Amino acid sequence: MKNRWRGGVHTVRVIVASVLFLFACQTPVSAADRFGAPQPVARETGGLHTAIGYSYLEDKYEKGREYVVRRNQIYSELGYGARNWDAYGRIGISELRINDFFRSTALSTTTSRDDFTDQWNLFGTLGVKGFYPLSDLFGVGAFVQGSYYFRDFNDSVWGTRGGVPYHAEVKLKDLWDVNFGLAFQATIPGGIRLYAGPYLYYSEGRISPSSNIPGVAFSEGGRTLKNETILGGFAGTDVPLGRGFRLNLEGQYSERLSVGAAVTYSY
Repeated sequence: MKNRWRGGVHTVRVIVASVLFLFACQTPVSAADRFGAPQPVARETGGLHTAIGYSYLEDKYEKGREYVVRRNQIYSELGYGARNWDAYGRIGISELRINDFFRSTALSTTTSRDDFTDQWNLFGTLGVKGFYPLSDLFGVGAFVQGSYYFRDFNDSVWGTRGGVPYHAEVKLKDLWDVNFGLAFQATIPGGIRLYAGPYLYYSEGRISPSSNIPGVAFSEGGRTLKNETILGGFAGTDVPLGRGFRLNLEGQYSERLSVGAAVTYSY
C-alpha cells in the first residue's frame, strides 16, 4: 500500500508539473473540442454510452494576419468501449465568429461590419482513445480525434472603396481539425477522475470570396485559414453522478481559455 501511494504521489507531481508548465508558457495555443478523461466511461465489461455536450472554443488562426476565431457548439455523442479503450462519434451544430475579418485596412475603404459571423453549421466528430492503468488510482491514456464541418460558413460585407459601392460574400469552406494527445489521470475518493496532458492539433479551412476588395482585411494573405500553433494543453475532471451518469468538465488553456462540459450515460 505504501509503495502504491509513493508511486501515486510521484504521478500526481508529474501531472501538476505538466499543467503548470503548459500554463506558464503563455503562448497562443489552438483550441479543439472536448477530449474527455483518458479512461473510458463505458462499463468494464463493455457497452454503449451516450452524451450531450457543449463547448466554447477560442483559437488564433492566420491568413496573412492573425485572427481570433470563436465557436459555440452543442452536440450529442454515441460511443462504444470497454475497460481500456473507447470509440465515439458526435454530431452537432456550431456558430462561428472571426474577429476583425472585414475590418478596413485603408482610409479609402469603408465596411459595414468588422466581424465575420455565421450560425447553425452541422459538424461531425470521430475519436478513439486507449487507457493503460498504472495502478488502481493512476493511469495514462492517448487519443486521436477529428472533426469536419459539413456546411460552408458564410457572411457578407458591403461598403465603399474610393467612393464606389461594393458588396462581397465570403465563405469559409471545408473547415476541419485533427488532434492527438496524451493525458495522465488520477482517481480520488468518490470515483472522481482528474486528468491533464498535452496535445497536438491542426486545423484549416478555405476562404472563398465572391470578389476581393483591396483595403479589407480578408483580401490580404492567401486563401487558407489555419491554426497558428500546433501544441496545446488541457485539464479536466470527470465526476460520477450515480445511476450510470457522469459529468465531465474540461478546460484548454492559452492566452485565451476554451471550456467544455458534457453529461454522459453508460448502458
